[in-house]
Amino acid sequence: MSKKNVLVMFGGKSVEHEVSVITGLQVVENIDKNKYNVIPLFITKNGEWYSGEVLLDIKNYKNMDDLLSRAKKVYIEPVPNKPYIQFYPEKGLFKKAPEPIKIDVVFPALHGSHGEDGTMQGMFELCNIPYVGSGVLGSAVGMDKIIMKDIFKANGIPIVNYKWFLRSNYINNSSEVIEDIERNLSYPMFVKPANLGSSIGITRAKNREELINSIEIAINYDRRIIVEEAVENPMEINCSVIGFDEDYRASVLEQPISWQEFLSFEDKYLSGSKNSGMKSAARRIPAPLPDDKTKEIRDLAVKVFKVLDCSGISRIDFLVEPESMKVYVNEINTMPGSISFYLWEPTGVSFKELIDKLIYFAFERNKEHNKNMYTFDTPLLKKASSGVKGSKR
Repeated sequence: MSKKNVLVMFGGKSVEHEVSVITGLQVVENIDKNKYNVIPLFITKNGEWYSGEVLLDIKNYKNMDDLLSRAKKVYIEPVPNKPYIQFYPEKGLFKKAPEPIKIDVVFPALHGSHGEDGTMQGMFELCNIPYVGSGVLGSAVGMDKIIMKDIFKANGIPIVNYKWFLRSNYINNSSEVIEDIERNLSYPMFVKPANLGSSIGITRAKNREELINSIEIAINYDRRIIVEEAVENPMEINCSVIGFDEDYRASVLEQPISWQEFLSFEDKYLSGSKNSGMKSAARRIPAPLPDDKTKEIRDLAVKVFKVLDCSGISRIDFLVEPESMKVYVNEINTMPGSISFYLWEPTGVSFKELIDKLIYFAFERNKEHNKNMYTFDTPLLKKASSGVKGSKR
């Protein structure tokens, strides 16, 4: 069987740019080279696309100008069934752009805005290219903490109390926003931009002064802000889910042990070696929980995955009250850092096998996508050609 060409995308116009580079290079390093040819695609913070072998070494990212000068600028045409990486023409009379490279499947190892939020997934859908991870709907809803919590609430999934507001509401009448929050929620609270990950822009407030400071930070990152009641001294528990349609599987549970008030960006990515990604965070695997609580959380993780119509892989984060052991769903990450491989290895699924499964799910979802009818022939335009005046629309 011939090898499939896998386009691994990483970087991106996102505050999680660097985390994505690490995840992308981890995927490249661990993918089964006997089954797949890897084509790396790096997206700069300005949104420009580059490809080339020079992108495969993490050391080259120390000097971005040099890296980009040795890579090739590329693009994908948003044309259905034309899955090729195209190279921009090079300057010079006798220089010729390399031949386009066919793509069989895309692995978007992108985190946060413009990659994990459904925007990139929309382009893949237009091009009809199979891709790893959740579709437009699951990605967009999973990224938006407000819509996500509204859907959890409607489906009886346990969550903490929350309020949200627009940046313009706060700028125009901050007193009213603060008073509304304090009428409905109790301190301490977490203030979060609605559409960011990796704990960026998130702060904890124990009183009004800290609440105001937290909001002043959050409104720099998003036009919509969510404020949540904090769970006192919670145990954070994470669980990954993989699958598509009715074929779901939950991983072992982990307990990040660097958790104090909340797991910061530094806790997640900067506490270990330079390129170890989420594996560098200190954690207990499996999480020290009774069997019945472990089952409850794993079942809830699968329910969250299904309710948001996710596919491929996700990591669902939970908060557990230490005394009552009550469980709350905190959020979902539809393209988790390091694709949560460390939660699958204890189940007997290696990093290489996990990538293989995710590519399999990508092809399966694309097959289902292509079973749908997207056009329908009607005589409407023939009739309209005689004049549209007075016709019903």
